Amino acid sequence: MERNVRTVEWVVFRFMWQEVGLEIVKGFGKLFINPLFYVAILFAILLGYVRVKRERRSFRTRILWGWTEAKTMFSDIWIYALVLSILSIGIGLTLTTDWIVAYSIISVLFVVLFMYQVGSPVIAGTLAIGALWIGFEMDVAFSVLNFEWFPNINWISVSLPVAFIIGAAVIVEGLLIRKTAAESASPFLEKSSRGLTVASYLSKRLWMIPILVIVPGNVIPDFFPYWPQFTLGSESFGFVLFPIVIGFQQKARSTLPVNLFPKIGKAVMLVGIMIISLSLLAIWMPIMAVVSLAIGALGRIGIWIYFDTKERKGNYAVAPQSLGVMIAGVLPESPADKMGLVIGECIRKVNGQSVTNEQELYEAIQINAAHCRLEVLDHQGEVRLRQHVIYRHDHHRLGLLVVR
Repeated sequence: MERNVRTVEWVVFRFMWQEVGLEIVKGFGKLFINPLFYVAILFAILLGYVRVKRERRSFRTRILWGWTEAKTMFSDIWIYALVLSILSIGIGLTLTTDWIVAYSIISVLFVVLFMYQVGSPVIAGTLAIGALWIGFEMDVAFSVLNFEWFPNINWISVSLPVAFIIGAAVIVEGLLIRKTAAESASPFLEKSSRGLTVASYLSKRLWMIPILVIVPGNVIPDFFPYWPQFTLGSESFGFVLFPIVIGFQQKARSTLPVNLFPKIGKAVMLVGIMIISLSLLAIWMPIMAVVSLAIGALGRIGIWIYFDTKERKGNYAVAPQSLGVMIAGVLPESPADKMGLVIGECIRKVNGQSVTNEQELYEAIQINAAHCRLEVLDHQGEVRLRQHVIYRHDHHRLGLLVVR
């Protein structure tokens, strides 16, 4: 008898996990029916194409491969996606399909219209909550194919799990900006107000974070009735792999990218922490979740406006110098890259010869083309010496992009 009971328990346990596993697989599959997934990839490819054309127009060469934006939109974030998915499922944060659809539509519009200055997930997430509010208060509904969008759940109760997930996504946004925005900043030449040829840097990126979230479905309450979750009026829950798209655009002009973007990233991370902190108050005051999202959206927009305004003032960080040649960019894996030359440094001498423009720079290289010696003024105003053997196959000889 005991043996039969154990057999039945094993069969039930096995069936339970098969059902849960099947539900998770279905959740992963739902990522590929979300139009936002394909739109984000397409426009990441387009960003790389536009960047390459801009770099070739300024310097007659590209710095990074044209598919870099599409490749790094996934490679930069997989660990964050895994951590956020574990936290989301473990805590039991429940999103509604109506909010996911509203968020996806708003994000698609931001991506297609190249509105990456306001591409932070907190802005799209807050607007999606606003759409639910309008739909709930005004009884607005629509249907697309077999899906019906009808926000019949109070929008305030949806805001708490949304605030937790969006706050975490904004923290990830800040980390990505700190880590990768300076590296991906693309230089281009323009004219200053005094008619000088100067360099500015544009960082324009798309990242996609697929997060496994709980949505109304059938599996969880059947097998895990004590799983922690936020009740939204539904009796059953399932899984969906939901893409959160992060758009970022900022120009560096009066500050070097390596100094500017870590500051922006830190400020964005603080906004994410603030969203989560304020949303905790919603456990006792539900409206605080909405307030935290609204303040977060305003804070993120404020960060963009503040740094954009600040960069428009003052002198250009990379501009022609009378005592040397300013480095506007360095090609990856080139001799200049191997010598440790970086943007914003000034080359004063090449092979013992003083240089003041691009022509003199390359003429001086020919003095000893096989072994190049440079005297460089770094960001701290200190002179350092660099040297490297230049082989025939080294691309673009030295691999420097300079202000002409």
